Amino acid sequence: MIQKMKKHSFLFTELVKRDFKKKYKRTILGVFWSVLSPLLNLLVMSLVFTQFFGRSTPHYTIYLFAGNLVFGYYRESTNSGMQSLVSNASIFKKINVPKYMFLLSKNASSLINFGLTLVVFFIFVAIDGIAFSWRFLLLLYPIACMVLFNMGVGLVLSALYVFFKDIQYLYEVFTMLLMYCSAIFYTIDGYSPTVQMVFHCNPVYVYISYFRQIIIDGVIPSLPYHLLMAAYAALVLGLGFFIYKKYNHQFLYYV
Repeated sequence: MIQKMKKHSFLFTELVKRDFKKKYKRTILGVFWSVLSPLLNLLVMSLVFTQFFGRSTPHYTIYLFAGNLVFGYYRESTNSGMQSLVSNASIFKKINVPKYMFLLSKNASSLINFGLTLVVFFIFVAIDGIAFSWRFLLLLYPIACMVLFNMGVGLVLSALYVFFKDIQYLYEVFTMLLMYCSAIFYTIDGYSPTVQMVFHCNPVYVYISYFRQIIIDGVIPSLPYHLLMAAYAALVLGLGFFIYKKYNHQFLYYV
């Protein structure tokens, strides 16, 4: 895979540039929307939920922002990845290139947007009076796991979307359900230990929780927690590549 990426590095770079420019084409603010959009979302949710959940939650704005940040990255990356094959069919029908490259370019564009929003997130952290620590460097680990996890989900979704266009509507419902099950605007402290364990079956919640533990609580999650995040990423990525390898030659007949 690495050798193929090196061989087609120019195409990959051009795809990333194209996807990034296409997203903000004919917009007045352009790339600033990648920062403004999550901030507006944060403002709305903060106004709505602060009175209900934020009174007893320390640094609630950061708590809410961390949830929005991680979930927004997951949603953007997987939604754009889902249509990566169909939208680039005219290219790989004519040129023999690794089809997963189109998905990787979508993920790279989403990662750039995530990085820009992450900078704003740290500005909010400083404004909220949270002291910066060397532990913040550990956030590179969940980010790396999220990149792999989102790639895996994107691989699965893009393959399914080739054969079943209805998947896009089902996935909209799924992401809405996932958002409410990821404890973005509420805490799980009031639930029983059993229910709290069930939340950890949701990979997105696990990644969100890691951010909050590092930033707000100032603690480093346990080794099993690190292994759980890596396991989710490896499992889903492996499943995605398995599906691609199995149905790779059939994609040409359905796009």
